[in-house]
Amino acid sequence: MDPIHNVIDRWHQHLRRELPGGLDALLHDDVVFISPVVFTPQQGKAITKLYLDAASVALPGEASDLGEAVTGDGDGSFRYTKEILDGHHAVLEFETTVDGKHVNGVDIITCDDDGMIIEFKVMVRPLQAVNAVHRQMGEMLERLKGAS
Repeated sequence: MDPIHNVIDRWHQHLRRELPGGLDALLHDDVVFISPVVFTPQQGKAITKLYLDAASVALPGEASDLGEAVTGDGDGSFRYTKEILDGHHAVLEFETTVDGKHVNGVDIITCDDDGMIIEFKVMVRPLQAVNAVHRQMGEMLERLKGAS
């Protein structure tokens, strides 16, 4: 079986808060995070965790957080609608609602042979959704940085 299948199974466990070790068990130390709203790729586990933690709060739609959203009833909450897995790569299409705006996007995940995520790229559409996500993520990153 391709290594990405296990990685995505563990990713879904993480989103449901069922993965021992959480993101530390998924992310390579040198992971690269590519954001739809930040110009340069972000290098390293610490910054990637910060962005993914911020997204888990900023993108849940009507749910209070992403863990609740992915186990919710599809009422505008974050949900994956399609998954394409092959070799070391996955493309996961998602939908949610942010500030009343429909958000459609993809997570493009690449893993190594050891099943660790080495690249996590997020793309979002349409432009109004990008702007709403940018605003939400900015606010959440400031809160998370202040809590550190």
